[in-house]
Amino acid sequence: MFKTTEESRIQISQLMLPSHANFGGKIHGGYILNLMDQVAFACASKHSGSYCVTASVDKVDFRNPIEVGELVTMKASVNYVGTSSMVVGIRVDSENIQTGKTKHCNSSYFTMVALSEKGEGVKVPGLELKSKIDAKRFLKAVSRRDNDKNRQKELKAIYKNLDEHLIKLKHYRVRVDF
Repeated sequence: MFKTTEESRIQISQLMLPSHANFGGKIHGGYILNLMDQVAFACASKHSGSYCVTASVDKVDFRNPIEVGELVTMKASVNYVGTSSMVVGIRVDSENIQTGKTKHCNSSYFTMVALSEKGEGVKVPGLELKSKIDAKRFLKAVSRRDNDKNRQKELKAIYKNLDEHLIKLKHYRVRVDF
């Protein structure tokens, strides 16, 4: 069984209230991450037809602050599927509802896993790619996955052979005292 990205796409909009603001008067990043997690859950559950949990969140860059009174819109789609996992891409935009000016606030990728009632991974439908953008998103997810595997190997090498890597520290503002 295969599903298109359109079949599981989710879009939500929410007005940002003063209760969502941090001490600097901007919308708290943690609140935005919470909303993103909810949208990722809904999108992955819609695609898989199962309860889903968050396995990981790829890098989150807060590109532009979100102001109290702005309308935040989150768009989510399944970009990649494995056996029981899915990568959900989320784009966050905000809009000043008085001026109509919009800004891209962040994008991120949530890896979600579909689970059975017993808490075991369940097979998810494949992804039917209907456009070049769907194919690009899938291939970018594969590339990020491959890069993560390579990064883990590099990090393990540092722990195994620390002395070989210490020379790199001379380029940083640290003092090695051991």
